[in-house]
Amino acid sequence: MSRTPPDALAMLRELIAAPSISSTTAEWDLSNLKVIELLHTWLEELGFSCEVMPIPHQPTKANLIATLGTGPGGLVLSGHTDTVPCDPELWHSDPFRVAERDQRLYGLGTCDMKGFLALAIEAAKSFVDQPLKQPLIILATADEESAMSGARALVEAGRPKARAAVIGEPTSLKPVRMHKGMMMEAVRIEGRSGHSSDPSLGANALDAMHQVLNELSAFRNELKAKHRNSDFRVDFPSMNFGCIHGGDNPNRICGHCELEFDLRPLPGMSVDGLRNAIGERLGPLGAQFGVELTTRALFPGIPPFENRDTDGLVALAEKLTGHRAQAVAFGTEAPFLQQLGMDTIVMGPGSIDQAHQPDEYLALDQIQPTIDVLKQLITRYCL
Repeated sequence: MSRTPPDALAMLRELIAAPSISSTTAEWDLSNLKVIELLHTWLEELGFSCEVMPIPHQPTKANLIATLGTGPGGLVLSGHTDTVPCDPELWHSDPFRVAERDQRLYGLGTCDMKGFLALAIEAAKSFVDQPLKQPLIILATADEESAMSGARALVEAGRPKARAAVIGEPTSLKPVRMHKGMMMEAVRIEGRSGHSSDPSLGANALDAMHQVLNELSAFRNELKAKHRNSDFRVDFPSMNFGCIHGGDNPNRICGHCELEFDLRPLPGMSVDGLRNAIGERLGPLGAQFGVELTTRALFPGIPPFENRDTDGLVALAEKLTGHRAQAVAFGTEAPFLQQLGMDTIVMGPGSIDQAHQPDEYLALDQIQPTIDVLKQLITRYCL
């Protein structure tokens, strides 16, 4: 006889109280193992078979694959265990303790997206004593907010396998069937410094970077002219020049300069193809300006996502929620689960407008509708 885990609110309180920040900045980055341990305990109590999957080369990070039932097919309910960093002094309450006020639950990760994991477990409680024809899988991943290393580890391992997957990112419980990809790239130029009174004494990295910016701006305009998708509010692939650093003094020829930018490709565009095109376009500038020019990816990138099968999970989610499937600009783990062969959508409680913000919250009126929709999805795919 299985024991019963705490109710959804109690689970959420414990998950929020277990900090699991992931960050590319080492001093901010934390383990997610406490969150994995909590989920493992609760799901095992319900009778799920649980596998903790360590993330390669990251001893303090892991995924959890929890399975109820056996056989092919079934449904994955997926959420990431990590949060972004936060500024506690900007919050009106402790970000690591759930505070209830104004019909909202405040806390870091309430909507993005520990709340979904608690609600998925709450929905699963109704099925633990029923014979499932196809398995129910609750998936908890690591490092979605930084490098997607948890999702990449799943693709590398080739599991889990299921017929359909719902990723519970905050979409106000509206199904999402496509999103843009995300690339973060850097261009570094090593020139040769010298006295500014004689330009021939050096090779100015800023002069070369000026032409890099011209080339990237032209490429950006070409992408905008050639690629459009009216399902997106910003209906073209965007490129943002985010930061630039170089030189050290006005009277020295600039010896080094680095630019970092992001590019958001539309579905159908290749991350590797765009990277190659940028490298080919910028490569000749090194010889032209007598500098060393290198390009590199700041992280592997998130591919664009599109579910073209609008008659499957997309149509069912539209029917259950009363909302037409939409496109969003933010990236998720959806393309990685799709690579595993699953009919995939993004849909969960809370709004992306509250994610990554001080006083992040999950509205109480989102809780029961989410549980109800998840129960109907489990019934459709697992019974």
